[in-house]
Amino acid sequence: MSARLRRSFASKIQTQNTMRKGAKRKVSQREDNKENSTKPDNHKEHPSKATTRSKRVKASHPESEPEYLEELRNLEDLWKAAFPVGTEWDQLDAVYRFKWDFSNLEQAFEEGGKLYGIGNNKVYLFGGTEPQQVPFKGKLEIVYIPIVVAVVSPCPPSDKIGIKSVQRETEEIVPMKEMKMDWVPYIPLDKRDRQVVEYGRKSPQIFVLGCTQRRAALKHMKIDRLKKFDYCLPYLMPIKEEELELSTEVDILFPAEPNPPVYCVFDWQFDEVEEFADDRIKEEELSADQKDAFMEFVKEKVRQQKRENREKKEARRQAFEKMSVEAKAAFENLKYYKFYPVQTADTPDISAVKASYINRYYNKAHEVL
Repeated sequence: MSARLRRSFASKIQTQNTMRKGAKRKVSQREDNKENSTKPDNHKEHPSKATTRSKRVKASHPESEPEYLEELRNLEDLWKAAFPVGTEWDQLDAVYRFKWDFSNLEQAFEEGGKLYGIGNNKVYLFGGTEPQQVPFKGKLEIVYIPIVVAVVSPCPPSDKIGIKSVQRETEEIVPMKEMKMDWVPYIPLDKRDRQVVEYGRKSPQIFVLGCTQRRAALKHMKIDRLKKFDYCLPYLMPIKEEELELSTEVDILFPAEPNPPVYCVFDWQFDEVEEFADDRIKEEELSADQKDAFMEFVKEKVRQQKRENREKKEARRQAFEKMSVEAKAAFENLKYYKFYPVQTADTPDISAVKASYINRYYNKAHEVL
């Protein structure tokens, strides 16, 4: 064998031996790693490995101080749950401009309060607003003051809504659901979440008049339909016939073309038609050649109003005939309370504008709180 071939053969043998040694080292390392993984926790690592690992540990950040949130009262959002019926949609944000405090309403449900210990009765709440000019921080401002009316009754006081305003010629009494309103049970804060199902099985004591109409859909609503919401009033059928409000006034809007329309109010109990027409002519609201047409227009409006009054009486009579003795007794013993927000440093002074009047159907509250 030549010297060249011997050197090549020797080199190959050396390479193979090196590969075998390397393989043995890898096997040995795998066995060492396996053995180390089974060692107890108090096994001391090699200093170099411990040093390397300690460098990779991130420094812990100092713990921030815990935040303390103010605990909500159990009925704190009760007044907001009662929809402010009859408030213009574009003024709803103005209602919640201030942080109104209705803790007096909450306290009414506590022992000793007006709404505590009411036996088999329930409490039905509806909201509203009263725009008033009141002082706030040295200035007079028009403020939409929220109010809440609590009706104590064993059954819902009504499932109807009245729609009436000066701008509307006729009064409508429609089912609540037509205006997407209904009496819904109010669930206190401590009964919510996982306890809602359990609470729903029991007989709730508080109901609020809610509205499911979405504000986002208002832009697609017809103007007449939209305005109906602005003129809504919670309805209560008059308990006594003398409480039935039968107006003797009619709104007159006479189209006196080419002049502007004549707007006035005629009361058939005190006004005489011809004299009333002459007064309009003296005031230059009406021309003399339109007198006869105006008088006939007024007479027709009076006939229409009287017909509506008769229909109201008949509807009330029929409704009471259908009532059970218990229901009649319940209606005769209804109690309703009107709540205003409590005065705070962050809210306007409303003490001078509080009133017992609720609306044309409920008339006055038994007590203002």
